[in-house]
Amino acid sequence: MITNAVIPLARRAMSTHPALMGMATATSGFIRQMSIKTFSPRLRRRELALRNELPSIHTVRNHLFKEKGQGEVPTIVIGGFVPDATEAVEFQREIFRRHGSVYYINFSRSGFSAPFFFAQLADLIEELNRKGQKPIIFSVSFGCSLVSRFFRDGHDTGLSIRGTVLTSPVLCIEDLVRPEGERRGGVRMLESNLKRILRAETTKGDELNRQIERARRCFQALFEAGAENRVLSNRHLSIRKRIMGVLESTSCLGGYERVMALRDAPTTTDGTVFGGPALVLLAEKEDELLVNTSPTLAALRDSEIRARLFPRGKVRTVMSPASGDAVAHASLIFHQHCYNPLIEAWYDRLTTPLRLAVVS
Repeated sequence: MITNAVIPLARRAMSTHPALMGMATATSGFIRQMSIKTFSPRLRRRELALRNELPSIHTVRNHLFKEKGQGEVPTIVIGGFVPDATEAVEFQREIFRRHGSVYYINFSRSGFSAPFFFAQLADLIEELNRKGQKPIIFSVSFGCSLVSRFFRDGHDTGLSIRGTVLTSPVLCIEDLVRPEGERRGGVRMLESNLKRILRAETTKGDELNRQIERARRCFQALFEAGAENRVLSNRHLSIRKRIMGVLESTSCLGGYERVMALRDAPTTTDGTVFGGPALVLLAEKEDELLVNTSPTLAALRDSEIRARLFPRGKVRTVMSPASGDAVAHASLIFHQHCYNPLIEAWYDRLTTPLRLAVVS
């Protein structure tokens, strides 16, 4: 019998044996591929309506995946710049699957179009509504900006959404890049890279390529910094391999157009973002990535403004119990033990009335 005492011993044995760890990593990746399958809604009327407006629709079509779960409350996952949605919630998938199937939207690696993304998301929600299901939209970092615009621009009109979770939301470029002349606190690595990309002209291909390559190294460094001084399991290693693959295979144009989508997002904190149940998760070290002038961070830390943005929302700061291991921006992979209790409790509270209605 395999007991809880044996599992840590097995993990230690594997971590000191490269061949075993390599086999475990490959097996973990294979099992993930078997359970997460490509998906396409039967009706895609919004997506098809854009065909004549976008010259190269195949370059901006995002990839949809489905992972089957139990229950009638599906989750749609939208990741940040990196990793893909399918990797961003590797350690939250089990929570989602207990309530329903999980749908992932991975951004196209060869381009990006915000209108096309909104069309694909709306078509997916409509498909689920036709099955009598109202999804929860779970977004991370840059993905929160897209979801916020989706709501604010009324793309959800006529659609039913049970709730939304925003993890380390980055809603506009001003969250990552300070105004010109503002120098307090020094320049962050990501801020420096974004400024260079924003200054690069699309006609100067070599300059843009050079800046995107710098950004690739920046994201690789951010991930490796999170992994530093940790014992990585085969699941971590499998995820790292895929993340590095995404960074290498995302084209310069694909990376550039996502940055432009964030640049085009409005800075405003007026009005309501989402009137239904919402959970906003802020990392305790959010300030280390977001700049000190971040409009989103200031708004979410103001009780009056956040009540206006999310009238039925909760804002929680994710804290680590371990000294010297503070939770960093969107650290769902390395601090899952800090995020998951908050996510699980919110899902349980949100879906409990539905369960009672089913059994009564």
